[in-house]
Amino acid sequence: MMSEDAGGGNVEAELSRDMGLLPITFIGVGAMIGAGVFALTGQAAGLAGPALLLAFLCNGIVASFTAMSYAELGAAFPRSGGAYNWVSEALPRPWGFFTGWANWFAQAVACALYSVTFGVFFMAFVSIIITGGATTEGAHFLGIAQHLWAKGIAAVVVAFFGYVNYRGAEETGTIGIVVTSAKIIILAIFVLFGALATFQDPNWTGKFIGQHGFFATGASGVMAAMGFTYVAFEGYDIIVQSGEEVIDPGVNIPKAIFYSIIVVIPIYILVAFAALGGIDVTQHILELAGLSDPGTPTYVILGNLGELGIIQAAGQFVPYGLPLLLIAGLAATMSALNATLYASSRIAYSMSRDKLLPDALSDIHPETRSPHYAIAVSAVLIAVMALSLPINSVASSSSVMFLLLFSMVNIALIFMRRNRPDLERPFEVPAFPYTPALGVIFQLILAPFLLSSLGLGIGEEGFVSVVTMLVWFAIGVAVYYGYSEARERERMEEEAPTVVHERTPTGRETQILVPIANPEHAEQFMRTAVDVATDRDAEILVMSVVTVPQQTPLEQGRQFVDEKRAVLEEAMTVAEEADVPVNGTVRIGHDVAQAILNTITQEESDAVLMGWRGRSRRRDFVLGSNLDTVVTDADCDVLVEKVGASADGDVDSIFLPTAGGPHAELAAEVARAVARTESATVDVAHVVAPGADAEERADAEERIESTMAALEDIETDRELIEGRDIADTIVEHAGDHDLTVIGATRESLLQQLTFGAIPEEVGRRVSTPVVMAKRNLGIKSWLQRWFSRT
Repeated sequence: MMSEDAGGGNVEAELSRDMGLLPITFIGVGAMIGAGVFALTGQAAGLAGPALLLAFLCNGIVASFTAMSYAELGAAFPRSGGAYNWVSEALPRPWGFFTGWANWFAQAVACALYSVTFGVFFMAFVSIIITGGATTEGAHFLGIAQHLWAKGIAAVVVAFFGYVNYRGAEETGTIGIVVTSAKIIILAIFVLFGALATFQDPNWTGKFIGQHGFFATGASGVMAAMGFTYVAFEGYDIIVQSGEEVIDPGVNIPKAIFYSIIVVIPIYILVAFAALGGIDVTQHILELAGLSDPGTPTYVILGNLGELGIIQAAGQFVPYGLPLLLIAGLAATMSALNATLYASSRIAYSMSRDKLLPDALSDIHPETRSPHYAIAVSAVLIAVMALSLPINSVASSSSVMFLLLFSMVNIALIFMRRNRPDLERPFEVPAFPYTPALGVIFQLILAPFLLSSLGLGIGEEGFVSVVTMLVWFAIGVAVYYGYSEARERERMEEEAPTVVHERTPTGRETQILVPIANPEHAEQFMRTAVDVATDRDAEILVMSVVTVPQQTPLEQGRQFVDEKRAVLEEAMTVAEEADVPVNGTVRIGHDVAQAILNTITQEESDAVLMGWRGRSRRRDFVLGSNLDTVVTDADCDVLVEKVGASADGDVDSIFLPTAGGPHAELAAEVARAVARTESATVDVAHVVAPGADAEERADAEERIESTMAALEDIETDRELIEGRDIADTIVEHAGDHDLTVIGATRESLLQQLTFGAIPEEVGRRVSTPVVMAKRNLGIKSWLQRWFSRT
């Protein structure tokens, strides 16, 4: 957030870094050992049987893949907002908004669930006190039903932790240490007495495993339990939300993430072991579970007991077990509620700071240094959901959203390695890109198991989850396109302000953007832009970018504007002489690619034409850092022209290799535009392997015919070329022409490609000019942008 000081300068409000490794680790542990260990263990035992121990271990391993992505990105970008910031940085609009929108909802619903669970545990504890330990059930207190008391207490505890968060991150972390420590101590007592009860039975192995064996419910049961309990490990998402408030975040965030997982995995396994082995099959416990057969396996009993499973088990083998475990449950829900409310408010704060939500949500309180309005709004949202919604059903949608969110984080890491190779990374994910790719795969596998375990019939929790997610995203679409998108454009202008804008109304509905960096090649690019603009009846917008270092205020770039203005005027002359409407703009920014992308968005450009010198200075770029980013993320058609040698600059012959498809159609349109202006012929070709059969040759002829249809009245030749290597064959024939135009290809979803291996190879090796074309395909293009790079 920026504010004006008395002297007219800008002062940025930031959160204070006052949280060390211990409090941030305990925030993560508190979130992971939250209500889940109490409310989920029983039902998960019913799904997996004794193999619940393996399910928890596997979940910890699977969670570690994504945890490593969180550690790298959280250390490199220690900002509030976590996944929202990373996806915004790595992927094109509006993925960042919807990631933040989903994360905000997921954290808020989880928090509402914790608050209601706290209310239920609290009233059960009161019932024990009133009845002298006889029961956890009480019909009414003071004439008010127990479930209504639970709802009211939920609202009160949300308000309390809203105040704790308002007091500041340091207080939030301190209370997290206290509450989480108490919870771990009580769970340790539960495990100790559960183990003693287990080993006192001479036949404990038979009792623990049961007559159906360790994998009593099969592999599907283990997978269902994994999907059902996986979100218990989402504490690392909460850790990174505190990035701006952590001391030495590059070191402490990765440590906190890994320490919390190392602590949590054995706790879950030991609690499951103690519950399954320690519970005694008595008539009373069978009645509570709604069963009658004394030979019923313990995992079935725990499954039927549901969220009260380990609490009722503790009542058997832990002294004062019922009240003690209820106290632990209260501590668990409090620490989880505290952590998720903290995370929810930081997401709202970060989105507001980026102008996607109202400005007030990013206000920092001058005394407590906390985003007080973001905390208040998040607390109200949580309280409303806790009081009004069927929270157990709706909360399951939060679990699915976390799985999708974690997948997006892994994808963002893959893109970030490519988009920001020079970024300082205190921690790096090993075995890249396989580690984040496995994280995506495992989580997408778990999502359907989670939904199926909840039931997908109408009215069942899985069905309600899907409907709830669709409704929330529909609201998000309305918010983004009705409010946030316009505000995002304002932020883009602030990031790369327009300082010179030579604008004359043209009446043309189509626009081609031409960024100019090197005046030496401006004429060549402008001639191509003029040809395409004439063919499309479009105007041309020529732009140049003044870049300043990240730490330098944008205003400092104004002293270099006149130099860029001269470059623009020279380039614009080419279009003016051809009688094509042309305008110019100079922008100041920290990043050339982002300034170009911002301009495409703000000006709603239909195409962008960029220049390429034919090689990349670095092996980790395909074309070059700025080019790669624009080609991948631009929401418009993209043309890249490689500078080439030409005797007189005239184009008499154009080579158009085609493989069919929308990118080839765009390449044909470009070839047609240049051919009309230059009176050139176009040679349309397709490469087939030597010895190709009749069907393959017929398919090739069909592709050639489809491309030629786009050339209309242009003089054309057609050629079916035989060659063992497509790129080599195209390069050989391209040398006989003045210009080569080729469309993008997509050989593999996991290759490091921008246009595709063949067009880029042709562009590098052909000495004459080459134009590579990539059609904007809307949502299809977005999906390609997700998966086309590593």
